[in-house]
Formats: sequence, structure tokens, C-alpha cells
Amino acid sequence: MIRFARTVASVALTTALALVAGCGGSDSDEAAGEDGKALKKVTYLTSFGNFGRDAYAWVAKDKGFFEAAGFDVTIRPGQGTGGVIPAVVSGQAQFGPIDLTGGLLHMGNGQAKDFVAVAAIQQRTMAAIATTEGNGIATPKDLEGKRLADTPGSVVRNLFPTYARLAGVDAAKVTWVNGEAQTLMGTLAGGSVDGIGQFVVGKPTIEAVTKKKAVLLPYSDVIPDLYGNVLITSTKIAEQDPEMVQRFTAALLRGLEYSLAHPKEAAEVLSRNVDATNPTAAAAELELMAAYVTPEDGSGTVIGTLDSGRVARSIRILEDAGTLPKGMNPEQIIDFDLVPKA
Repeated sequence: MIRFARTVASVALTTALALVAGCGGSDSDEAAGEDGKALKKVTYLTSFGNFGRDAYAWVAKDKGFFEAAGFDVTIRPGQGTGGVIPAVVSGQAQFGPIDLTGGLLHMGNGQAKDFVAVAAIQQRTMAAIATTEGNGIATPKDLEGKRLADTPGSVVRNLFPTYARLAGVDAAKVTWVNGEAQTLMGTLAGGSVDGIGQFVVGKPTIEAVTKKKAVLLPYSDVIPDLYGNVLITSTKIAEQDPEMVQRFTAALLRGLEYSLAHPKEAAEVLSRNVDATNPTAAAAELELMAAYVTPEDGSGTVIGTLDSGRVARSIRILEDAGTLPKGMNPEQIIDFDLVPKA
């Protein structure tokens, strides 16, 4: 199959979608749109529950971006990197975002295979330890002797040994307990733990839930070269239907771009679809996320792009920290033929 042009720069997203609108798949996974054109049924998992940071998928659906690209999308809440990967690999879902570093750790350590990243969502990792004032945590060293909660397969938890080593923290003195994506903040509010694994954009929601001022320890302060979330699909889908992958990616990134430009509207869209949404907190999350999706560093980074050299540097960081076996390369986890081009 000859693949169509893969540039998905923000200024070209609408054009890319217009060129491919209406294309579908097999009869077994199609539905009819209002215009009578076949829509390919796709299941998409969010990264972690249904917080503001994931509103862009709901926006892509609400605004008709998915339908224009030929898809009938069902959106379900994900449970972090450790939950999204097996769901995509097994075919329970076709797409979902994971933290790239978490994906590297899962793949490199033999915990997962048969998936590929096809676009970046955030150009910098948003992983962090979150707590609230009064818990005695202001610096990484303060984590020693504390009790933290997160989902078992989360990137925050899996990357913690590397973070701790580079931050001068004795990881053996930190206790981790299991939690679920949707209840972590309530666990923190209840006082049974001192902190939780969280993304930095979760600050407004943490404060809304706990009624206290949030304190965050971003991993990017210690490990600045890591990417954040990336969109993944199964290796099988990427190999058998690359054109479909590119159409879906373009529609999702269009939703991301729109959400960052209209955070309050995006939060309202999320609220209409997810009953527990706090619209104010959701909009604030999107506003905070903008700097991670389109860095204000003069780099001119295009939404969705991934740089092979930078990914290689991230791999070396993890190898040097002893958390990733030697010998992994960027092409093992990223399909650069499908990644949007700058």
C-alpha cells in the first residue's frame, strides 16, 4: 500500500481530514453515518480515567472530527500505561495514549510487546508525585518514610526508581500501595496515604477534591528529556492498515489542538459526557497541559511529532539508571513512518 502524505502539522490537519473523510473498513465493523457513508467502529481508551487532560478525545467525537475521518468511536476510561497497552494489544481497543517512558520500560523489560507509538501527545513528561500541604513533602528527599498510592502499572510508579536515584532518594524507604485511577485523589483526600502518582496537570482537580493546596514534584525537574503521552496502536493494525492509523491520528490531534485553544468549551464537552466532571478543574488541566503539548521554548515543535534522537537519549537515561536493559532503540517502539512530520 502506498501511504499518503504524513504531515499532520496543525495548519494542515483540516486538509488531511478532508482528503480521507468517509473511508471505512470491513462490513463487520462499520456503521452508517448521517450522510450514509460507512463509519469504521473504533474503541479508544483514555490515558487515565476521564479527567480534563483527556477531554480532547471527547472533543474530537463531539465536533465530528472522528466522523469526518470515517470513524464511529467509542471512548472508554483507561487505567494508565499498564492497562492501556494490553487492551490495545489484545484488540479490546484499537488506540490509546500511554506514557512513552512507561512504554519503554514495559517493552524493554519484557512485560509487553506488539504495540507501536504513532504520535506524541505531550512533548515533555507530565509524571509527578502529588500531595497536599501539611503532609510534610516539599522536596524529593521528603518522600522517604512516606506512603504513596498509584495504579500498579502506572508510569509514575514504574519510573520512580529512576527518579529516586537521580534525585538522591532512597527508594527502599518509600512505600507504594495500589490504587485505581478514578479514586486516587479521594484516597489522598482521605489521608490514608501521603501522596499519589499523578500528572502535573492534575493539580486543579486535586485541589478541588481535597480542598487543600496541592504540592507537586514533577519528574521533568530531574529527568528533563523524557516525552509524555504518546498515541499507540497494535503492531498488527499499524502494519495492515497504516492509512487508517493516519486518519485516526489526524482526527485525534485535531481534537487536541481545538481543546487547547478552547479549554472551557472542551471541559463543557467532557462534562456532558462524563457525569463526575468538574468543568472548572477540567479546563484548568487543559490550560496547564498546553505548555507540554506545544512547548514555549522557541523550538517550533509541531503537535504529534517525535524525534528519534531525543527518544534515543531517553533510552540511554533509563539504561544508565539500571531500569532498562541495554540495546533497545527508538524504532522498536515507534513507527516513524506513521508519526506526523514537522
